[in-house]
Amino acid sequence: MDFLRQALRQFKAGEIGEEDVLARFRDLSYESLGYATLDHHRALRKGYPEVIFCANKTIEQVVEIARHIAEKGQGLLGTRASEAMLEAVHRALPQVRVNEAARAFWLPAEDAGEPLPGNVLVVSAGTSDLPVAEEAVVTLQAMNHRVDRLVDVGVAGIHRLLLHKEKIDAADVLIVIAGMEGALASVIGGLVDKPLIAVPTSVGYGASFNGLAALLGMLNSCVSGVTVVNIDNGFGAAYAAALILRTAARLGQGNKGQGE
Repeated sequence: MDFLRQALRQFKAGEIGEEDVLARFRDLSYESLGYATLDHHRALRKGYPEVIFCANKTIEQVVEIARHIAEKGQGLLGTRASEAMLEAVHRALPQVRVNEAARAFWLPAEDAGEPLPGNVLVVSAGTSDLPVAEEAVVTLQAMNHRVDRLVDVGVAGIHRLLLHKEKIDAADVLIVIAGMEGALASVIGGLVDKPLIAVPTSVGYGASFNGLAALLGMLNSCVSGVTVVNIDNGFGAAYAAALILRTAARLGQGNKGQGE
């Protein structure tokens, strides 16, 4: 919606002509690249444009898709990109921000402004979980939310976690990321009264079954209110956290309007 308002404001101010406006509206709903059909209406429906899942795409496809999404000025996010993809996208779009640990690239929306209300704390059990944690961080940054990190505070040394109780209490939404047996989500869930999204990772020895043990541990948590996403899905957890904050912001604005 902001993309449409921006085009209309620019036309009204004489900054762009009628043909420019028509060109922007021409591919508003979708755009076919032959090998991909870009859903440009997703920003209107979901509040954020289509995200590029880069795995199994060619470098050329990722670069071209990124260009077409970036042209809309609504924001850009690509996940699960190889090192070569990150380099190629950055060459084609020098303004793109790259997070190598997350294997992701992103651009804020042109009219992003100040971060949206609320803050998310991404907590990871071990350093080996950082790639998934960073994917969550990048997703929240791309969606213009405040995000903080708490790293390497797993249950093997619980005192490390308890030292940060103040930071945990200050968060509006928590994303807790852990491999092995995935116990950290239950520990933190028992300490807080706010949404907690648990992310199992594929980190662990053989009997962890590439994250299945952590997934089942989180799903079977005895703590009320723990929500679980798929293995290694930092992106999905962050997107859900953003939707929680945006819904809360809308409700707050509605209540403010009634009070006035």
